Amino acid sequence: MRVRHFLQFKDFSLEELEYVFARTRWIKDKFKRYERYWPLEDRTLAMIFEKPSTRTRMSFEAGMHQLGGAAIYLYTRDSQLGRGEPVEDAGQVISRMCDVIMVRTFEQQIIERFAGSSRVPVINGLTNEYHPCQILADVFTYIDHRGPIRGKTMAWIGDSNNVCNTWLQAAETFDFKLNVSTPPGYELEKKSKQVESFADPMKAARGADLVTTDVWTSMGYEAENEARKRDFQDWMVDAEMMRAAKKDALFMHCLPAHRGEEVAAEVIDGPQSVVWDEAENRLHTQKALLEFLVVGKK
Repeated sequence: MRVRHFLQFKDFSLEELEYVFARTRWIKDKFKRYERYWPLEDRTLAMIFEKPSTRTRMSFEAGMHQLGGAAIYLYTRDSQLGRGEPVEDAGQVISRMCDVIMVRTFEQQIIERFAGSSRVPVINGLTNEYHPCQILADVFTYIDHRGPIRGKTMAWIGDSNNVCNTWLQAAETFDFKLNVSTPPGYELEKKSKQVESFADPMKAARGADLVTTDVWTSMGYEAENEARKRDFQDWMVDAEMMRAAKKDALFMHCLPAHRGEEVAAEVIDGPQSVVWDEAENRLHTQKALLEFLVVGKK
């Protein structure tokens, strides 16, 4: 059988994503009831990190243990990958010793090359271009709170980064509208009939069902931090911007957040914010993803 990977959000069809969400609800309910569910007993997840993380490591490692399996953490600087071993060789070897692999790295081509040599499923834990596991949790969180996402309007305020790129793929898959507002010079490069770009962030947020953002300086762009703070100063999601959205609009942020920069404290800590549910749902959606990739449909 062909090995399935999850390297971009669009790697799964709408039907497959809806199945993963159905499994997420079931697995999450078991978790909340403290009921043991071990479909991955005696299975092993290898987690390869070139970029450090809090939520990605916690959610995958805890999730694998909760499914009855084991997780092995590999930091590239502490392995032969950090000493120049070809990505293809590492993919061949590691995939012969475990059942599924999560990779968090820089360029998308690195994980594509790794997956091309892997005998087991590979999951994108984040690259410079895409963050599919985050948007898997985000879309699930919206549906869990508000119902079907089709036909809704999401407003992305800030940098057109990997999270924004993945929201675009989600919009095309689930058929919702994505309003994007970025400062000049940071525009979304990809074009889509699902996307409308706005120079004014207030106009992007107007009438939106969800307003979401991310840090102004993503990992790997730290040298641009001061310039980005100047360029993005008018793109903070504040209470006024949330008032421009629908009355029951949700606010999301993939975290970590910088209050007073990309989001005001009164928004992220306010009643419209679902960032803590969003963060927890990384755990549950990824457990459903692991189950689907390793053992298939239940």
